Amino acid sequence: MTPLHQLRAGVIGTGFIGPVHIEALKRLGVTVNGICGSTKSARQVGNLWGIPEIYGDYDYEAMYTSPNIDVVHITSPNKVHVEQCLHALEMGKHVICEKPLGMTSKDTQMVVDAVRKGGKKGPVFAVNYMCRFFPAILQMRAMVARGDLGKIIHVQGHFFQDWLLHETDYNWRILASEGGKLRAVGDVGTHWIDAVGFVLGAKTQSVFAHIETFYKTRKRPKGEVKTFAKVDPKKMVDYPVDTEDFGSVLLKFGKAKHGFADGVHANASISQVAAGWKCSLSFGIYGTKGSVRWDLQQPNEITLGRRDEPNQILQRGTPGFLEDVANYTDYPPGHAEGFSDGHKMHYRAIYEHIASGKQTPVLFATAEDGHHEIKLCEAILESSESKTWVKV
Repeated sequence: MTPLHQLRAGVIGTGFIGPVHIEALKRLGVTVNGICGSTKSARQVGNLWGIPEIYGDYDYEAMYTSPNIDVVHITSPNKVHVEQCLHALEMGKHVICEKPLGMTSKDTQMVVDAVRKGGKKGPVFAVNYMCRFFPAILQMRAMVARGDLGKIIHVQGHFFQDWLLHETDYNWRILASEGGKLRAVGDVGTHWIDAVGFVLGAKTQSVFAHIETFYKTRKRPKGEVKTFAKVDPKKMVDYPVDTEDFGSVLLKFGKAKHGFADGVHANASISQVAAGWKCSLSFGIYGTKGSVRWDLQQPNEITLGRRDEPNQILQRGTPGFLEDVANYTDYPPGHAEGFSDGHKMHYRAIYEHIASGKQTPVLFATAEDGHHEIKLCEAILESSESKTWVKV
């Protein structure tokens, strides 16, 4: 396998998530050679992280021509993902694209087709559903596939945040023209759905959904701001909101190859206006032999439930939460691993797949997975409007 430090990355986007990618890559020893964004922000991020090639004016095409970049990380707003992905694939670059993959399934199908056209020797393509690489998610996946929990009956959970609780909270994701028609469900809800499907080993087949916008009008700054940034309310103007603040989604999953999950029913509550919750991706998986429960805000513990035995709290790095995830956890028990480590493990899996000539397992989300999530979002929108179950 080629050493990971011989692979070189270029990152598009300098907001909240772009530097998260950069930090994770540097922890892996991957060289980050390029940064692309507005001229001012690209220079700031490039100087901060010691990135030699700076591409201002959002000139990602110029970055793609660099012979010093092998892998492109796309962390730009949703509306330009497909365009930037297609150009990168045409240039023979490997791609890691932030979710969602695109705005419509018609557009994301073009990405799927472009990846397929490359074939076995073409570039590696991944979508950044990085929650798959929390050790707890991988541990629960192994337990389900082994039958430790028996036949899976149902799944229940939520993804709650409060960073858009106030009418003065603003981010480009609130605008359908920038991020897509679904915001709370599309932005964080798809992380929940992808993680649950990954644990079960099955994809969503149909949905019944209700979404709602609490703030019909919000206040926004006159210019753009970074994610989670605060702005003086006196410098804001009113604007109509065309994306949802929260939603309730019922899902039916398909059949897993291991045979322990077939037609599993799940219900998820999604909100970006849930006071007190910062980033709680939480779910419980309930089977005929036992259950597992987990919350991203306490990422190093899994609650294992039994009916006829004492419940257990499994701790990362200890027996029962160690052997199955050995390749995706680095620190000993008690040394917490969290959000940034999940990104690191995700990129490790992708870069090892590149470095090995595609010989390692594909645990990361592919273009097909990203396309499926967009079709799912479209089904959720249709279901909320029609008040019926809709097939994905």
